[in-house]
Amino acid sequence: MVVQENKEEKKIMLTKSVLQLANELDSEEGGYKAPNLLQRLLSVFKNVRLGSDITHFQMPPPFNIPKSQLQYTGESVYCSASDLLSTCNREQNPVDRLIYVVAWFISSTRPVTFGVAPYNPILGETHHVSKGNLNVLVEQVSHHPPVTALHATDDKENIEMIWWQQPVPIFYGTSVEGKINGKGKLKLLNHGETYEMNSANLLYRVLPVPSVDWVGTVNLRCLETGLVAELSYKSSPSFLGLGGNHKVIKGKIFDSSSSKALYELDGQWDRTIKLKDRINGEVRVIYDATKGNSGLLILKNEESVWPTESLHVWGELSQAIMRKDWDKAREAKQAVEERQRKLMRERESKGEKWIPKHFEVSHSKEVGWDCSPIQNFVSAAPIKAFRK
Repeated sequence: MVVQENKEEKKIMLTKSVLQLANELDSEEGGYKAPNLLQRLLSVFKNVRLGSDITHFQMPPPFNIPKSQLQYTGESVYCSASDLLSTCNREQNPVDRLIYVVAWFISSTRPVTFGVAPYNPILGETHHVSKGNLNVLVEQVSHHPPVTALHATDDKENIEMIWWQQPVPIFYGTSVEGKINGKGKLKLLNHGETYEMNSANLLYRVLPVPSVDWVGTVNLRCLETGLVAELSYKSSPSFLGLGGNHKVIKGKIFDSSSSKALYELDGQWDRTIKLKDRINGEVRVIYDATKGNSGLLILKNEESVWPTESLHVWGELSQAIMRKDWDKAREAKQAVEERQRKLMRERESKGEKWIPKHFEVSHSKEVGWDCSPIQNFVSAAPIKAFRK
């Protein structure tokens, strides 16, 4: 499915950040609230076989949060604590730089709410946002399988980020495990350093108590220094809704050449993360989520917004969901999907192959996906993000 660039009227819906929406969904007050969906979720999944890949499973609008998955990906960068990267850039010690990279990475962890999911991006969909000097561009470069590529640059700090992600959700009856395949690169060009990293996975538990958590091991490795941070996202299920330990991160920083542990990490990614020096026992806080990493989007120039922009592609659907007009929401969602199916049929009838606009994409069984940005720098966007 392909987004066609045309002159149709733009209907852009500026939604709240994932963090703000999650807070509203978990509270008794707020604009958009998720319905009581447990019984309906069980009904939706009753005909899905155990072990099935549900990547392209389409959720009805009442199960959708008013946001595309591309926006989730973009927010992990422009709603993160980017000031930590500025601090990192000023550090002269490579170990201290890695510590701040770790803190920044933890700040990029987005909250997820049980019972609702973002829209599946359509092929060619983009999300383009600027925050200060940081310009972020996300593009859906493949639909079968779904692959998202991200490029972000900060010309003032001389920082570049390149990511690609491919979610693979598997249904296990009482749970869904969403494995996030992919690789991220953070380049501190002033220091000639490249940090490679993977992503944690998502675990949705339907029974006995509904919950969703980030789980798994993340490795952040500096290719030039050999320094490595190993982060373990943990979640212990509660018993009948009582107890349980969620949003926990434990980890260590070590030198891969000697395997010598330098620091230990411990805390919760939605609260604080503490760092302990293995030599002198000193403990300090390296990340405090309570200081806020949510973002407020402001449209500066509507005419410059691309027709492929997520906020435009899904504008009518997001508006309908926010109004809880489910008939209009279903109509809007079907219109987007049918329009893209039509464009796909037209392309196939002409023997045309779709090519991403902003990335060069390749795939092999040995290497997997490789998404390289075509441009060296991301341009300033007409949509601006501000810290709130």
